[in-house]
Amino acid sequence: EIVLGEECDLDSFGNRRSHFELYLDAMKQCGADASQIEIFVTTLQNTKDLNVAFETSKTPQEAIDFVNFTFKIIQSNKDYLQSAIFTFGREDLIPEMFISIVNDIHKNFPDNIAIFKYYLERHIEVDGDIHSHLALQMTSNLCDTNEAFWKEAEQATIESLQKRIGLWNGAYQKILDRSR
Repeated sequence: EIVLGEECDLDSFGNRRSHFELYLDAMKQCGADASQIEIFVTTLQNTKDLNVAFETSKTPQEAIDFVNFTFKIIQSNKDYLQSAIFTFGREDLIPEMFISIVNDIHKNFPDNIAIFKYYLERHIEVDGDIHSHLALQMTSNLCDTNEAFWKEAEQATIESLQKRIGLWNGAYQKILDRSR
């Protein structure tokens, strides 16, 4: 249910769209430059090589680090780690962050961010209300009473949050650099 909710949602017109597609639509609506992500996606589709896509699209190092960490966890084949960083590094964290972003941006740019507002509200609704509870239950089921799993999950979550902080700090720095 969680994967389905992330990969095939509805846009504000009732059309099936992934959250990624909604995000790209929102970027375009507000005039953001989506060329780097489009280059990345096209290169990845053509080459099937993350490193080539990173290089071709000039992906910032912080984003590369975040993605590489995510794939390190996936390649560990430890479902309890994947679940833990999803639960505690995303589903239980992001909705609260989005609420303040939605309110602040909408006050200043109500006509330029309708799609972005919808995208964030969908994340708040789906991730905060439904997925966070399912994710918590999934992690609890996978770690069960295994103390070693819980400890490893805790360490992976901490590293995940550090990578997310690095990603956001890197994005913030890019914004500052462009505004100068």
